[in-house]
Formats: sequence, C-alpha cells, structure tokens
Amino acid sequence: MKKIEAIIRKTKFDDVKDALQAIDIEWFSYYDVRGVGKTREGRIYRGIAYDTSSIERVLISIIVREKNVEKTVAAIQTAARTGRTGDGRIFVIPVENAVRIRTGEQGDIALYNAEQEK
Repeated sequence: MKKIEAIIRKTKFDDVKDALQAIDIEWFSYYDVRGVGKTREGRIYRGIAYDTSSIERVLISIIVREKNVEKTVAAIQTAARTGRTGDGRIFVIPVENAVRIRTGEQGDIALYNAEQEK
C-alpha cells in the first residue's frame, strides 16, 4: 500500500477529482493549504499590487493498493499540469498497514470491498 499526497493548484482540483473518479479511485481526503515557495504570486486588489508570501493550494491524500499507484500518479499529473511554474508536487509514501474500523479487516482488503472486486 502507498499513500499518495499531491499538492496542486486550487483551479485544477475539479479536473483532478474527475480524473481520479475516472480510474475508480472512490475516496480521498483533501485540504486547503498554504505554502511558501520560490515563486511569489502577485495579486492586485483595487489597483494595488500585493506581494504574497504564501501560496494557496489543495493537498490531496489517497491510500491505494500497489497495483493502483502508477495509474493514480499519472491521472493526477495529467489533470493537474498546466506547464507553468507552481503546478505542484506528488509524493508517494509507503504505508505499513490499514485497518477497517467497522470489521477489523487489515491490509489491502481494508481499502476496498472484496465483493465489488473486478
């Protein structure tokens, strides 16, 4: 199992969500986050330019089985890419175990319903 965390532009969230649903990723968590990077985003409000020291992004967190890692990363990368600086990052992190609270199932089986396996 792997945990995939992606930090993406807020404007690309719906595209990434649709791409994940298209590859049968049924659930994930997401958070509005702020970060600091090399590039500063300038904003103009009522004709006055403001230099911001933090950048607004969305952090998506997904736990997937090994067989779904590559297609999940590819879906996020394709949907989130604009080709400009600040598109974000994807991190793939090992997960030792998962436990379904309701049934006590552990490991990969805790991530999906075996009855629905294709």
